[in-house]
Amino acid sequence: MTADTAAVLAETRDERAALADDLAGLTAAQWATPSLCDRWTVEETVAHLTAAASTGPWRWMRSVLGARFDFALHNDRRLAEHRGATPAETLARFRAVIGSTTSTWGPKQAWLGEVVVHGEDVRRPLGLVRVPPVAVTTEVARFFASRDFTVAGRTVAAGLRLAATDGPFRAGEGAGEGAGDGPDVTGPTLALVMVLAGRAAHLDDLEGPGVATLRERLADQGR
Repeated sequence: MTADTAAVLAETRDERAALADDLAGLTAAQWATPSLCDRWTVEETVAHLTAAASTGPWRWMRSVLGARFDFALHNDRRLAEHRGATPAETLARFRAVIGSTTSTWGPKQAWLGEVVVHGEDVRRPLGLVRVPPVAVTTEVARFFASRDFTVAGRTVAAGLRLAATDGPFRAGEGAGEGAGDGPDVTGPTLALVMVLAGRAAHLDDLEGPGVATLRERLADQGR
């Protein structure tokens, strides 16, 4: 295991632990609140995170094959497997995988990004506020902007110049104001991460002429 991998795994563990603490004491109605993640509630999104931390590559492949490459069905089956009989049990199951290093194939940054994004997916509708360390959000933003893997971040960012106002993240031609031809987008790193992950709810946290382009692209993704 490289030092970089160890650091990402530690960051993933810390983000899971912070989310579990934030969710302690939620009411039944809060657990049933729709998240920012498509059709999943807060509880279902947490169960999905538990599934992600419990499913290795070969089990993931068997599940996908069993669902005939219907990834929505695959995710729903694994979610149902790891959801508890009550929200308290769902949270307990999530707490049990806080330190898990299990994941499917791919860079570990993808799974850190999943925890960051889904954490915000449930916090924002609940009115809970937490900004992960800027080193964490910067790493995820750079990963998302560089490729289409788990989310279509590279496609979302294409032709734009993104710049964080609270950290060092820069992406796009020239990667700075006044350089290149693409329109600028600026804002908090967490908001940039969420928009790269397709969450339109965070567009209002961003500024610059490129925001209109992002709004159109995310609307097209939702069709």
